[in-house]
Amino acid sequence: MTYPNPQPYGGPAAPMSPSDEKLWAVLINVGGIFFSFFPALIGYLVLKDRGPFIRAHAATALNFQLTLLIAYLVGGILTIVLIGIPILIAAGILALVFPIIAAVKAGGGQWWTYPLTIPFVR
Repeated sequence: MTYPNPQPYGGPAAPMSPSDEKLWAVLINVGGIFFSFFPALIGYLVLKDRGPFIRAHAATALNFQLTLLIAYLVGGILTIVLIGIPILIAAGILALVFPIIAAVKAGGGQWWTYPLTIPFVR
């Protein structure tokens, strides 16, 4: 028995509707507040081929979360000489404010990139 148009496993993913892309972009950005870089990483790996909007938001969220991780590591090490404390405070504030701004922009269908971010993923 033959099937019409057989697709191999892992074939191309169907594109998302614009409303679904917005929803997932909002969830990925807000998820960074609670779960660090994991929502952005999973969102990027799973959803990057589903549409350009979700790919851009997942990539920029992942870049921001990785930059924050570096800031936390550097700030943690520099607490020995006390300069790390303001770095950790600033990183903590940015970790709360920027994802909220990104989620609002994503919910409105706007493209947005986090400022002060090292572009690891494109």
